Amino acid sequence: MRAGRMTPGQQRGLDEGWPQYGLELEDGLLEPADLFGRSAPLTLEIGFGMGQSLLEMAAAAPEQDFIGVEVHRPGVGALLSGLLKQKLSNVRVYSCDAIEVLRHCIADSSLDRVLLYFPDPWHKSRHHKRRIVNERFAELVRQKLRPGGILHMATDWEPYAEHMLEVLQQAPGYDNLSTTGSWVERPPERPVTKFERRGERLGHGVWDLKFVRQEQDG
Repeated sequence: MRAGRMTPGQQRGLDEGWPQYGLELEDGLLEPADLFGRSAPLTLEIGFGMGQSLLEMAAAAPEQDFIGVEVHRPGVGALLSGLLKQKLSNVRVYSCDAIEVLRHCIADSSLDRVLLYFPDPWHKSRHHKRRIVNERFAELVRQKLRPGGILHMATDWEPYAEHMLEVLQQAPGYDNLSTTGSWVERPPERPVTKFERRGERLGHGVWDLKFVRQEQDG
């Protein structure tokens, strides 16, 4: 778990919210119906940052369930604080490596959506191997999505957007939802963050990609 400077509110969120919303890798395979007490569409957000988007999406869609994964402690604390304040019951949180969560805690064909918004692009060439989006990631996500499920990615770094597009176009079992074979318009269900608004003022672009798991593999 990444360390960081915690505000009193974030620490309080961790202390008070983790018993209610926190999940542990050691708990093993999730049973969403038991976890949430119902059967509902299930979204996994990888790397929710400070939790703003996840909080907004969960509040806007109480009929859906959400699982967030983030390694940055202040972000986890901020999200938990928001969940407590808004008294939301449709979110659960991991604070560990997302790949491990996918491998060990998420059943195959159980997710309706996987969201990856503004992951670290690892700009330098020698760090590209650290990027989360690669062939192994695409295959793992495909296994966890139900047929017809969506992988939605967004980045403000065009070279990374091009990398994501290349990886997913070559990955078996996916179809690109873009009518042009590249990016999609910003979907209305993806909240616009302060980070994104600041980037727009500076003239930065944002690229959204949506791929759907094919109904039948192959």
